[in-house]
Amino acid sequence: MQILRPLFRRYTMVQKLTEEEIKTLEAKSWELVSGRDAVKKTFKFKDFNEAFGFMTRVALRADKVDHHPEWFNVYNRVEITLTTHECNGLSKRDLDLADFIEKVFKTYA
Repeated sequence: MQILRPLFRRYTMVQKLTEEEIKTLEAKSWELVSGRDAVKKTFKFKDFNEAFGFMTRVALRADKVDHHPEWFNVYNRVEITLTTHECNGLSKRDLDLADFIEKVFKTYA
């Protein structure tokens, strides 16, 4: 049986972040992606198992809030890019997911 996602999220107006809000991401070491309205950050772990565990926790949250990151993983390294397609840039969804990602990463430190 397929679980249906709430439709309201798809039709909610998504606003781009202000310059000040983007600076909060940069303060947390998220870097602006050249040529895109997006941010990225690389996370390093002890081994593949830790990296995969981290990705799993982030994936579960991303699916729950219906906001999915772009990511790349090789062994103990995970690179995550955040952007919101609905507003063609960065939104509060990215800010919230970045905060969650940072909290999860701290549990591995």
